[in-house]
Amino acid sequence: MTSDINNNITNIENTRTLALFDLDHTLLDVDSDYLWGEYIVNNGLVDEAQYRTANQAFYEQYIEGTLDATEYNEFVAQFLTTLPIERLHDIREDYIKGEIEPHIRPKAMEVLCQHVEAGHDVVIISATNDFVVSAIAKRFGIEDGNVLSTPLEIKDERYTGKLTDKPNFKEGKIYHLDKWLNKQQLAGLHYAKTYAYSDSKNDIPLLEWADVAICVSPDDALHAHALAHHWAVEDWSI
Repeated sequence: MTSDINNNITNIENTRTLALFDLDHTLLDVDSDYLWGEYIVNNGLVDEAQYRTANQAFYEQYIEGTLDATEYNEFVAQFLTTLPIERLHDIREDYIKGEIEPHIRPKAMEVLCQHVEAGHDVVIISATNDFVVSAIAKRFGIEDGNVLSTPLEIKDERYTGKLTDKPNFKEGKIYHLDKWLNKQQLAGLHYAKTYAYSDSKNDIPLLEWADVAICVSPDDALHAHALAHHWAVEDWSI
């Protein structure tokens, strides 16, 4: 009997609340992936005409919901193959300071901090690649273990231009989330309540998965879906 009571207490202590935050146009008021492309073009790190044309085409496909996420991420990763990681980290830091920090939404930071203060586990879950997302997440106080993004391959301390797994995009977010939850479960952690925040129709699978869906300054398709399913809609642009 005493053992059962102790096990129940342990289970209660390890039952937590999870808050999932999309990154682009949710925590930020810009698309970090697209801006990274603009940044390396503007700084002469890639051929301007060729890269910008391709980057714009991929972005339009993303907005239309027709993007081949693997093709796009391999396109983005090609630049990373051209320089040592240490140099890439220096470039990334300049990019984040100049292009990302000014676009962190104050309301996003407020809500994320509320979850942290309440003792909830917070995860940033983004379709953007891990090279970009991991560093931005640290601006929100979120370490790599709680960041889910599209994984890029590194061999012999150089990026290869390939992915190591599925893109963290649309249903791919559920795939990567399930893998993360399995690791949490092996560590004895379970989630009794889950929140998900996003702006995009591409994240409808993620929002449907969560107990509480919050649509943040949503695109038109997600806004209509939210109204039809009685999901919360919040304006974080102010």
